[in-house]
Amino acid sequence: MQPSKNPASSIALRVASAMHQMGIDGLPRNYELVYEAYSGSNPELVREFIGLGKVKTQEALDALGRKYLPHHHEDGLLSRHNSKVRAEMSSFISLLNEEKVSLSDYGRLIGDASKVILTDGDIEHTELGQSIKALKAATEKRASQNSTVVRTVVGHTETLADVQREAEHAEVAKFVDPLTGMGSRRAFNKALAKVYAKPDMPVLCGLAVGEIDEFAKLSEQMGSTVADRFIKQIAKVVDAVAGNEDLACRFDGSRFGLLFYTSDQDEISRIVELVRSKLRATAVVNPASRGASGPLSMSFGICLSQQAPNAFDLLSYAERALASSKASGGDMVTIYGANDPSYVPKDWMIYKKQVV
Repeated sequence: MQPSKNPASSIALRVASAMHQMGIDGLPRNYELVYEAYSGSNPELVREFIGLGKVKTQEALDALGRKYLPHHHEDGLLSRHNSKVRAEMSSFISLLNEEKVSLSDYGRLIGDASKVILTDGDIEHTELGQSIKALKAATEKRASQNSTVVRTVVGHTETLADVQREAEHAEVAKFVDPLTGMGSRRAFNKALAKVYAKPDMPVLCGLAVGEIDEFAKLSEQMGSTVADRFIKQIAKVVDAVAGNEDLACRFDGSRFGLLFYTSDQDEISRIVELVRSKLRATAVVNPASRGASGPLSMSFGICLSQQAPNAFDLLSYAERALASSKASGGDMVTIYGANDPSYVPKDWMIYKKQVV
């Protein structure tokens, strides 16, 4: 019996082969870029990737990566953080060294005063007065230095806290779409990977990818500023319908991903139709004519985790279903494999458990 192939290894081999054929260096950031372009899940990325031509320089790849995969180009931020931390720690060390010298001098002066005060026999008033005066002056200086040290330490601590907050904010921002505040494509991929943490028994879920029909034409009519407001409006509808139990993310343009933590096809279809019906009721006004552009339609492609052996294929199958919806004229929902005689039924997992 021939051993089954590991789907993840197969994908990795295909991407690595494509990189080798195109002469692209095997860097992690290049791999993910080619992976995204190869999957075809981001049409804008695919178009720009192809537009680089046959010879794709590292500079051009990095420019594309900074636009679509910014998490791989954080060296500048990390470098700034490291420089700040090093500068603050260097100041701390200098401060401690100064304190060490100052305390040593203060201790020596106390020692000299103690010798005078604790000397057997009578103490000359002049000598005693000089010792007390010197001790008082040194103590006042020490108190002033202590206040300065405290202020300096507080300042350094606040700076380091700012660096930490900036780093935490940058980490969170990786998973947030800056325009809508929804989860980003990276957040979606991260959640999707967890579905197949156990490849032989994936989490029962469904994935839907949706896109506004004729968005390119609408965007051109509205202008970029109005189009951005329009996307935010759509995002609120999608996010509100998805609720807290499921994950809604914006991929790019007017494309959104929904990860449903249920394999009930009817329930997934119900939620998708709810999104579509609410969007149809959303008014789209053409700024030029100030007239309504008609009802807003959105196409979807759906795939269940039972139908795909890995995260890559689950998303790819949903993308194929979406492409089928749009190719059929749009304003449609296509379930991957539904018209295929070999379509996997909803009770696939139950059946699988029975035959094991």
